[in-house]
Amino acid sequence: MSEITSYNNVERTTSDKKLTKTDLNRIFWNIQSMSFSYNYEKLQTIGFAHCMIPVLDKLYENADRETRARAMQRHLKFYNSQINTGALILGVTAALEEKTTEEEKDAVISVKAGLMGPLAGLGDSLLKFTWLPICGSIGAAFALQGNIIGPILMFILFNIVNVGSKYFFIHYGYNKGVDLIEQSKNSNIIQRISNVANVVGVMVLGSLIATTVKISTPLVIAVGEQSIPVQEMFDKVAPNLLTLLFSLGVFFLVKKLKGKYTVSLIIAMMVFGVICSTFGILS
Repeated sequence: MSEITSYNNVERTTSDKKLTKTDLNRIFWNIQSMSFSYNYEKLQTIGFAHCMIPVLDKLYENADRETRARAMQRHLKFYNSQINTGALILGVTAALEEKTTEEEKDAVISVKAGLMGPLAGLGDSLLKFTWLPICGSIGAAFALQGNIIGPILMFILFNIVNVGSKYFFIHYGYNKGVDLIEQSKNSNIIQRISNVANVVGVMVLGSLIATTVKISTPLVIAVGEQSIPVQEMFDKVAPNLLTLLFSLGVFFLVKKLKGKYTVSLIIAMMVFGVICSTFGILS
């Protein structure tokens, strides 16, 4: 966060505030469509600029056309972050737009650039790799029993945090975000939270695999007059060992294919399962 340095000498009082809760709520509604204009040249840039329109409309209401255009161009520079925690960037950016003069607008750009990476990692760790698997495991537990409430419950639980966090971070970023950055930029707090979330996410994924993926083999090895079930041998090494090996194999393939051909991979697993079941290799 070495880039976040240029706002330190600028202070905002309550009387300086021009943006209202309504303006921040307009940002919240705009952020819902942030990925609609996603492209591989500037990624989320257009979506970010769209979110900033309510702010610029209010702050540059009486400005000339050239000044308004310059303000919009400021937010058409490259931007890419995780949308939920990136809502904090929107709130902070709105606050900086409000309290900085035209000569100090470099602070807006540098803060946005400095926060993109750390908050992207934090958002992915907390939402994508922790909360989403938790919601998925809860929904899967119902779905495995044939209960239609499973996918509905997953959708509701996930979006309570998904939508709620956007609203919270926009308002918090506007009201407290700049002070929070100043206090935490030397404490590595974002990295610490991200590391903890990664550990929790791995634990959740492990438990989800163990409880929802069921793989066993009916094969039996004949040793003299004795018959030794292969599954028992695996269980003595580690419970759910076949499940673990299969899951690691799928993970390796997904990584090797760089996330491509996932539908083909799912179909291949289904065909593999049918063939192995038909020939009595898996049960």
